[in-house]
Amino acid sequence: MASRFFFFCFLLLLLNLDYTVVLVNGSGAGVFKVSYKFAGSERTLSALRAHDVRHLNILAGVDLPLGGTGRPDAVGLYYAKIGIGTPPKDYYVQVDTGSDITWVNCIQCHECPKRGYHGIELTLYDPNDSLTGKLVTCDREFCKEISRSSFSGCSANSSCLYTEVYGDGSYSMGYFVEDIVQYDRVSGDLQTKLANGSVIFGCGARSKDLGSSDDALDGILGFGKTNSSMISQLASSGRVRKMFAHCLDGVNGGGIFAIGHVVQPQVNTTPLVPNQPHYNVNMTAVQVGLDFLNLTTDIYTAGDNNGAIIDSGTTLAYLPEVIYVPLVKKILSWQMDLKLRTLHDIYTCFDYSGSVDDAFPPVTFHFENSLHLKVYPGEYLFPFT
Repeated sequence: MASRFFFFCFLLLLLNLDYTVVLVNGSGAGVFKVSYKFAGSERTLSALRAHDVRHLNILAGVDLPLGGTGRPDAVGLYYAKIGIGTPPKDYYVQVDTGSDITWVNCIQCHECPKRGYHGIELTLYDPNDSLTGKLVTCDREFCKEISRSSFSGCSANSSCLYTEVYGDGSYSMGYFVEDIVQYDRVSGDLQTKLANGSVIFGCGARSKDLGSSDDALDGILGFGKTNSSMISQLASSGRVRKMFAHCLDGVNGGGIFAIGHVVQPQVNTTPLVPNQPHYNVNMTAVQVGLDFLNLTTDIYTAGDNNGAIIDSGTTLAYLPEVIYVPLVKKILSWQMDLKLRTLHDIYTCFDYSGSVDDAFPPVTFHFENSLHLKVYPGEYLFPFT
């Protein structure tokens, strides 16, 4: 049997979530069907890390992605198709719980690609083409809140501007507009009907390095916690409840972003940490096989540069060195005769031709409320021929 090298790198962790989510009926529930970007395409760990850099400037602790197949050759981001404007046009946007501003590329963006991932025809938004589209001016409360520290000289009748800069130097910049966004609302058991709401979002006039024409999308759908995110805006207008669930299919890819209260299936939960800018949860311990890592509890505590963050816009899972180093050491102790090498100055690798699931331990992450997530060797080791 040919030898293979296995990368130590923690990939997407939540697998095989193929059950049905049922929401409370009524006007307080909505759903976005999400598709699985890059599914089945060849992606390298380096390429995935390069993408994640734009998020890692805000993630200094542990970052647990929301789902995927756990394989870097069939892994990617989640995107949804939404309708914007009157009459509505379709836009393909990346669903991102790690950011707040929703934006799509605008008619003024001359360098934006016309086609994107898998040949999807991309659409440049033009507020003049929509009967309900209108500019957001600096005297709007939305603009005052979001621009509190950066646009103090913005006059009342001027357009409210935005600049979204990511950790890798990429950016989107433009101006805010308000228009009708269409989404599916739950109307019964496994049934939906069209609903809409007025949302303020960014109209991207310029961008840099936000995806090549092979994997580009129209923009980003921000599902963060601040008042500027799409879910916060819909909730403040009474259109939906400020709750959402992300249910992913780990076999076929894709899934749904469901807005509303989940009533089926009954699931185990861990609470979000209050007063945090992102979706933080309390990790309490890390277990390798039957043994727990000997780490103090303050390492896991949410706070400045600490805590675990759930972010659908980050492809891989990242652990701080204080957890990652003893974790890898403990895993490797199960096979003492391995000859380790480092590839690309980053990845710890070894030559192994047997079954990794038989030779290495599962890793279990423990969270508040006795919630745990078990990850098997075939899900945390990346084969490299």
